[in-house]
Amino acid sequence: MKTEMTTETTIQTAHERQVEQMNAQHDFGSVLPDYGSAVANKVAGLVAPMAEALGLQIYDIDYSGGTLRVVLDTPPGQPAGVNLDDLSLVTRQLGRELDHSDPVPGRYTLEVTSPGLERTLRRPEHYAREIGKTVNVRLHAPVNGSRRLQGQLVAATSSAVTVRDGDTLVDTEVAIADIERARTVFEWGAAEKPGKAPKKATSKKKSSSKQSETKEPSHTEASAS
Repeated sequence: MKTEMTTETTIQTAHERQVEQMNAQHDFGSVLPDYGSAVANKVAGLVAPMAEALGLQIYDIDYSGGTLRVVLDTPPGQPAGVNLDDLSLVTRQLGRELDHSDPVPGRYTLEVTSPGLERTLRRPEHYAREIGKTVNVRLHAPVNGSRRLQGQLVAATSSAVTVRDGDTLVDTEVAIADIERARTVFEWGAAEKPGKAPKKATSKKKSSSKQSETKEPSHTEASAS
């Protein structure tokens, strides 16, 4: 038991150091990252002050397949998750801003949500804040004969992550660019953050029809972790 606690403390300390170092290097708190498309980047500029006013951060923004998904989270180290009232408020505020500035072409669905129990990992700062957690990683090409890795995330830099196999305790380092997709793995019995997500609202281009008005967001069960 003493050895396990020492190991967990060491990993947690390393986690905190790496988050601080990466925040200092990339200035995630004040400089918005590239979210992968011009639309997503424009939306980030609109939603950032709304999130900041509520003590939240943008976790991710994705625009694909006619869906604009905005993921909000609490800052690293906060005990509580994103609550439904905050998601509802940002959904309404952002919906109005999108209607006004019109950065999204054509019809689309707006979804404002929290990361949920199993978080999608896409960017370096995502990995940095999940050190010590169990992750599932799918690679573009096999490493040691397999495209899948699952184990404890023990290190993360701006370009690579290290995953420790739970059975063999062997560490495997892979470049973030070589990862097709990755997520945290929820472990039953671990502490949860309260929070509901996603909040959805349908936004459409203005027209003479009343059907173009934003619909009331629908609710599905989720939780920030």
